[in-house]
Amino acid sequence: MSNPHAYSQVEIDALWRALRERRDMRHFRREALPEGCLDRLLEAAHLAPSVGFMQPWRFLRITDPALRGRIHALVEEERLATAEALPSRRNEFLQVKIEGIQDCAELVVVALMSGREKHLIGRRTLPQMDLASTACAIQNMWLAARAEGIGLGWVSFFQPEALARLLAMPEGAQPIAILCIGPVDAFYPRPMFEDAGWGRRLPREAVVFENVWPADAAPTPTAY
Repeated sequence: MSNPHAYSQVEIDALWRALRERRDMRHFRREALPEGCLDRLLEAAHLAPSVGFMQPWRFLRITDPALRGRIHALVEEERLATAEALPSRRNEFLQVKIEGIQDCAELVVVALMSGREKHLIGRRTLPQMDLASTACAIQNMWLAARAEGIGLGWVSFFQPEALARLLAMPEGAQPIAILCIGPVDAFYPRPMFEDAGWGRRLPREAVVFENVWPADAAPTPTAY
């Protein structure tokens, strides 16, 4: 019996294509987004599910070139600190491009709103569900961007307190992502960190269990 709620096979295939081809992009062409594209991506984000319908996401579009430069400086500071923290692959890590802040068409900072502690439904014992909900919003943007042929990269190399001060965020608000968005020459065939030898996508059987956690389940391997 056919499912009357299912999409057409063409639509299903398109969804799966976006899921498989979504990439964390770092290389951008220096040109503007198509008219209305950023609005559509933000609308996609705002359609995301949120625990207790709290909608904890807030988006700051960065249009001041000087401010973009100061954000880039914060990211560069953390990139160098991360390299120093790596026990054996410092120089190799420094060769990996981690962001496209200076080249992307649009820069958007995503933050958790202040006053989140007032929302108890679904997060009384799991307060981090505000972060999980906002990650869903970013994933919505990522998939919508890929469907439109637009690159999006999530940058997490920054000190949250420093970025919050720079953007005059109220007490309690927390930045969790700097999103680089813009046209690209091509999408990476595989995740960049996989190609650079920093990890691999685990087989599904390594992450799907039944009933109880297996005693012989292996931890996630690291390459550094």
